[in-house]
Amino acid sequence: MAKTKITLALGSYDRHAPLLEGCIQHPEFEVEYIELDPQQGRHERFLQHFEFDAAELSFSSYLIAVDQNLPVHAVPIFPRRLFSQSQMYKNVNCGIDAPKDLVGKRIGLSGYQNTLGVRAKGDLTHFYGVERTTVTWITPGKEVVDVELPADLRIETRGSMAEIEREFVDGKIHAMFVSRLPKPFRDGNKNLARLFADPQAEEERYLREEGYFPIMHVLAFKKELAQQHPELPRALYEIFEQARQRATERWVDPNWSMAMWGRRELERQNGLCSFDPWKNGLEANRKNIERFALYSHEQGLTKRRLTPEELFVALD
Repeated sequence: MAKTKITLALGSYDRHAPLLEGCIQHPEFEVEYIELDPQQGRHERFLQHFEFDAAELSFSSYLIAVDQNLPVHAVPIFPRRLFSQSQMYKNVNCGIDAPKDLVGKRIGLSGYQNTLGVRAKGDLTHFYGVERTTVTWITPGKEVVDVELPADLRIETRGSMAEIEREFVDGKIHAMFVSRLPKPFRDGNKNLARLFADPQAEEERYLREEGYFPIMHVLAFKKELAQQHPELPRALYEIFEQARQRATERWVDPNWSMAMWGRRELERQNGLCSFDPWKNGLEANRKNIERFALYSHEQGLTKRRLTPEELFVALD
């Protein structure tokens, strides 16, 4: 019997390499993998135009889509994770030494509903005691999903991220929370630095106290396709788990990564965790999911606090 063909848009990471290389096959589905960055409009192309059958998707935009009853669902596969602490940057001339110094400041985001932005705003409130309403947020204005923002929000828009970065360098914007290194920072601009002097130590503290590696992206699919092929969610889960296992096995080679001490860093990371920080599944990530759903609701992005069971197909 011929396999069902589906298209799946995803990013390029070590855990996705076996998929993009064609190493993982499924007996019932022939998957066309389309390598796309968010900067190439992956999230918008899926949620606004349903251009793909499935996609690696912004966790934040996915929650909004569920809240608005868009015809999408997700399996508990989490392709991208990031701590917020090393994604927080400051202008060194603006008197910022600690999170508490961000009160009254202007902070740039790549989008108010951007997952890293939501995570960082929530961590700022819950982990550092700085309420989001004490900050003015600066964004490019364009969002993946339209949503009415809360009335108490202090927000301004600019024409582009390049404009936001220029104001950041000049000190008109005092800090930035973004998931990709700002170009002036990459170029070595002396006005810019990370908010925390030792962001890795701060992230390790967060890991110990919160007990999870924060989710950034989920694996979503069209509801209609899963209604036609009820075995699809399980199939997607299995192929991503197989790819993750194969990618993990490649790290046995101490020179698999371009990072000179990559293998030893992985060993150190494993020593820090009493659990697998990349483990997929609903139960293993329940606290992680619930916390982000709280952040999303508090920040006015969803009308209510969504539950893990509403968000993900139960496959555990």
